[in-house]
Amino acid sequence: MRVFLVGIFTVFCGAAATQAQDIYLSVPDNNIFNRTEFTSVPTRVMTNANRTNWDYAFLGLLPTAPTFTSVSGPNFTHSSSSLTLPGSTLLWQLESMGGQLPYTGLSGYLPGFQSFSTSAIKWFEPPSISLAGGFNRGNINFTFKIPASQFTANAFRAGNYSMDITQNYNDFTPHNFKTILVIPSSIRWVANSLTKYIEISSLNDYRSTSTRLWDLGNTEIANTVDFNFWAKAAGTNIQFTSSKGVPGTRNIASIKLGSNGSALTTKALSSDFQNFSAANFSVAAGNRNSFIPQLYVSAEDFKNFFFEAGTYTFELNFNARSTDNSINSLQNTAVQLKVLPLSEITIPSSGRNVNFNFNTAAQYTEGQSQMIPNQIMLSNNENFELYVKSDENYFKKGGLQTSINSNILQIGVDGSSVSAPLSKTPQKILFNGAPVLDRGLNIRYTISPESGQSLVGKENTTYSINVYYSFTAI
Repeated sequence: MRVFLVGIFTVFCGAAATQAQDIYLSVPDNNIFNRTEFTSVPTRVMTNANRTNWDYAFLGLLPTAPTFTSVSGPNFTHSSSSLTLPGSTLLWQLESMGGQLPYTGLSGYLPGFQSFSTSAIKWFEPPSISLAGGFNRGNINFTFKIPASQFTANAFRAGNYSMDITQNYNDFTPHNFKTILVIPSSIRWVANSLTKYIEISSLNDYRSTSTRLWDLGNTEIANTVDFNFWAKAAGTNIQFTSSKGVPGTRNIASIKLGSNGSALTTKALSSDFQNFSAANFSVAAGNRNSFIPQLYVSAEDFKNFFFEAGTYTFELNFNARSTDNSINSLQNTAVQLKVLPLSEITIPSSGRNVNFNFNTAAQYTEGQSQMIPNQIMLSNNENFELYVKSDENYFKKGGLQTSINSNILQIGVDGSSVSAPLSKTPQKILFNGAPVLDRGLNIRYTISPESGQSLVGKENTTYSINVYYSFTAI
């Protein structure tokens, strides 16, 4: 009996395909932003299943050194932009072959850290004769390094930078591979003032016609992605507490935010985030952008809204937000503007002397009154009362006290019905005065008919007395 086996037989012949093993090196943003050296853990670059000796060209002499060569050019290229990193960015050195370094007898040696090049670079120098020894089978590991200086000199944009490498030992696999630097997407505040204290201690600040400007200190933001600078106030109002503890508010829109130079556009603050960037902040060499945010208040608003003595406080919320809105980094700055109690009374030289002449009977019997226009220039940034007093209770003649009492002279402010008899004890002549800057007061001086008649019979000469004006805050 015959048995027939019928079927189809297929025979596959040839070498098994080898999948390239690309080298991915993830570079932490801490190293990039802090500009500190990056060193990898031992990383497998190739494997060796069979060999234990180097190639030698002539009678076991003239060794063939293992090499790496870049076949994609001298630079690492970014996967999604035209940016590159120089080959010198990444350094490497053999760490082990099969768990230990190859033998280095008879002039074999391990080169120091090197970088990839379009020329063949030796990663080990074998011994000069084959009998000096070889290496173990197994993984061929390398240590990779990026020096700190490279983080300062170059711009590391988020994404992958790659370089195609070939090596010259066919028994080491893979024969070709990519070395890829993986840069994370990240934004981080490196420097920013968390508080800003401003103190106003001079009335001249309010007399200036220039816009008030305060810088918030250097701001430095590290980034591997392009970003915009967004900002807002934490609330719609500035919180105010007067020097006497009375609360109040001011509109936050009276303050604008900008910067020195052209980094930011100048806009009024609000409680909603606004993009203040004049243009996108790009990824620059060193991976940092720095500028100085500034606050602006017009001279008019400064005088109208920030004149009263007390403390003005508000908080700024900043956000460095990537242009694709995928990541952001927040930071806050608390601002305190303190206006010290400020007051000033000045008397122009033209108003320093007030003269009463008694030359006729009517001047004695009817009394006299004088109004000195703008005799006092008054500034006070608190609610106040104005007082007047003399240095003595009697007029003097030639520096000597007389019997003429100071109270024959009454003093008041134009527009007020109050006239106080002059005394060594301060007398109130202005009640509940509101904060004011450079207000001119017309001062009224009066000698009543009764007081005028009391001067009859006095020696014809000049009698004088000094008059002083003062504030009391309320």
